[in-house]
Amino acid sequence: MNEASIKEALGKVTDPLLGHDIVSYRVLRNVEVQGDDVLVRLDIPTHAYPLAQRKELQARITKALEAVGAKRVTVIADVNTAHLPAPSDKATLKGPKNVIAVAAGKGGVGKSTVAVNLALALAKHGAKVGLLDADVFGPSIPTMLGTPETPATASKDSKIIPALHQGLKVISVGFFVDKDEAVVWRGPMVHRLLQQFLGDVEWGELDYLVCDLPPGTGDVQLSLSQLIPIAGAVMVTTPQEVSIVDVVKGIAMFEKVEIPILGIIENMSYYKCPACGHTDEIFSHGGGKRLAQEVGTEFFGEIPIDTRIRFGGDAGVPIVASSPDSEHTARFMDIATKTAMKIASSVLSKPKRSPRLAVIK
Repeated sequence: MNEASIKEALGKVTDPLLGHDIVSYRVLRNVEVQGDDVLVRLDIPTHAYPLAQRKELQARITKALEAVGAKRVTVIADVNTAHLPAPSDKATLKGPKNVIAVAAGKGGVGKSTVAVNLALALAKHGAKVGLLDADVFGPSIPTMLGTPETPATASKDSKIIPALHQGLKVISVGFFVDKDEAVVWRGPMVHRLLQQFLGDVEWGELDYLVCDLPPGTGDVQLSLSQLIPIAGAVMVTTPQEVSIVDVVKGIAMFEKVEIPILGIIENMSYYKCPACGHTDEIFSHGGGKRLAQEVGTEFFGEIPIDTRIRFGGDAGVPIVASSPDSEHTARFMDIATKTAMKIASSVLSKPKRSPRLAVIK
């Protein structure tokens, strides 16, 4: 073994999820060589990187190094959530590394259900996650998460301490107004509220902040795009054409404000009878997948109509929390992985210095 052969071998190892080599995409942190022993340290870009793929990556590295003479290969993988530093003109938000917007073109498609379960799935993977209910005029997150373990409070220096719900740090206007009271505000007031929720909340160190946006293309979306860097948007739709048309408008809006579309989710995709197993496509089927192909983005998957998902939201215990071993939770866990890996791929594709290779005689 020599330095050149080790570099060449590792440069040919492809990450099973990123689809690129571990050197140019900076998954490889450094390598230490002593005689025939090689120690490889990796930076896994997200907690949502599945264990099976981590083992596959380790096997690929071991095989590549054994081919150039290594007798013993040790791979140590640490999670280092991939993110980009905020530009100076969008430094309002302190703490969260990546902001994920969950959006829809129209109301009633289950956007908040997806936002809550996506946030819980990311946390279940091991990430530190916050949830911002940015749907100022129709905040539903407090209902969907139930009674908090710790309510939102104010600190001694007038900062807002977010509520703690099932491991998530959560802020919503619903915490501060009566549930029967209508929020009747003009655009500038909404903008100031978002500024306060972003700049005056002690979010702490978070890997991801999931933002549940209101439907459409209004003031909230524009304000957030101006105030903070958003890693990308997850679009939620139902299969029927009336929903697809509005999602297309939402995608066009995000493109105008230079926010990438991470993927599309088709909610209420079908109904499967729990008694007989018959499947009925109540709202048609496949519209989300076709749209993803048309706009050139990833299709994150289908979420069926299921009373357990609906009941979980109404009862304040979302399906990911209430049924961690269910098929539906597995779907949200997969969506969380796809979302996190899409962000990681975008971040790691940016050029940076090469990893360190230390050859110790």
